[in-house]
Amino acid sequence: MAVPQIISKSTVFPATKSTLSDLKLSTSDLPMLSCHYIQKGNLFIRPPTDISDVLFLLREGLSNVLTHFPPLAGRLITDDDGYVYITSNDAGVQFVHAIASHITVSDVLSPIHVPDCVKGFFAFDRMVSYDGHFNPMMAVQVTELQDGVFIGFSVNHAVVDGTSLWNFVNSFAEVCRGAKLLKKEPFFTRESIFVSPAVLKVPAGGPKVTFDEFAPLAERIFSFNRESILKLKETVNNRKRLNCFLTGEVNANEVMGKHSNDPIKLSDEKVTTLIGNWIRNAVVSKPQPATEISSFQSLCALLWRAVTRARKFPDSKTTTFRMAVNCRHRVEPKLEAFYFGNAIQSIPTYATAGDVLSHDLRWCAEQLNKNVLAHDDKMVRRYVHNWEQDPRCFPLGNFDGAMLTMGSSPRFPMFDNDFGWGAPVAVRSGRANKFDGKISAFPGRDGGGSVDLEVVLSPETMAELELDQEFMQYVSGCC
Repeated sequence: MAVPQIISKSTVFPATKSTLSDLKLSTSDLPMLSCHYIQKGNLFIRPPTDISDVLFLLREGLSNVLTHFPPLAGRLITDDDGYVYITSNDAGVQFVHAIASHITVSDVLSPIHVPDCVKGFFAFDRMVSYDGHFNPMMAVQVTELQDGVFIGFSVNHAVVDGTSLWNFVNSFAEVCRGAKLLKKEPFFTRESIFVSPAVLKVPAGGPKVTFDEFAPLAERIFSFNRESILKLKETVNNRKRLNCFLTGEVNANEVMGKHSNDPIKLSDEKVTTLIGNWIRNAVVSKPQPATEISSFQSLCALLWRAVTRARKFPDSKTTTFRMAVNCRHRVEPKLEAFYFGNAIQSIPTYATAGDVLSHDLRWCAEQLNKNVLAHDDKMVRRYVHNWEQDPRCFPLGNFDGAMLTMGSSPRFPMFDNDFGWGAPVAVRSGRANKFDGKISAFPGRDGGGSVDLEVVLSPETMAELELDQEFMQYVSGCC
């Protein structure tokens, strides 16, 4: 499928001059200098107004919202001591208008695997964040489709994480709808444990990505509706027995001590008595789980097992599941919820392939859960200290063939972006930072706890995953 045709490129400047001081990159920002610009965007049904009016609305809205987000209109600078800053110098952002009249909304949504045409909806392809010294921090590309519009954002990853990016996009949409005051103003403070005297030594020519950008990959979005997610969470949290009591349908073997597996129907009075007895007995005689496993951790465990099976490792092979976590609320004192910048750390969980596959889903989910719960203020500070001892860019990739890296979040407000003609119908991403084992989590379009997983794997592993019965039984579709 042919790539979009670029019609025009222009620079959009903030409506008012910035007065923000230079912002020093933190220990969470600096490692991202070797990562590609983030590429995320929304697909919309074609607006009822002429495209020229849409472009005017978006340019004006972008100019106005940049006054609230001046770092995005700035550049990176490195001082004589090697410290890197964002200077909000009003240099502007790139605005691109493209046409792909041969592509329909259905062309983007319908294929099982994400079509290559989506990669053409984003500017700054394969640009590394360090290049923000010489290029805009952000590009907004508006691509006309036959029956829709795609708005793609390419944003410097040393300047924003997912929380900051989607707050900007939500704010951009607010302004286009006429808002004068933002619901969620960004905070630009740099008074936190993340700001460090350590210096990142940058190689001549700047840092490079740490994975093979040209390796063959298969990409698919697996959708999990609310019912599938609840079923999975129930399975992981071992609720089946209690649910049987609550519905009045129990196993005779469990309640009567008989050697029978036939379900029996009990009266309401009998059910009430049995529930009370069962709960009292469980509390007294059986250890209770320390905490409930979340839906998302359950989903991660499901994927971990399925991909490990698909990769066909020997039992002794160590596998790694990495999860990016938001540290804004984990540190003391807490950062503002809309602190602007990166405030994320990557938590690895290790287990042999044999352990991942010989234990049940709950065991895998518990390994992830324990590490997430343990990532408190003390652990965040330990990560900062360890980085200060060895400042380096983040080693993104799948170096031993046995890694999975989960990014983004189903909690991000990716569908709260009505620019004036309706909510988006899908979220898609570009080529940025993709390698075998890179997973991104999006909220499902239907809401209600539904989740879409953007899964990137080698073609061979993807083919095996699509045949995995344990995994596919929870998949409700692709979108």
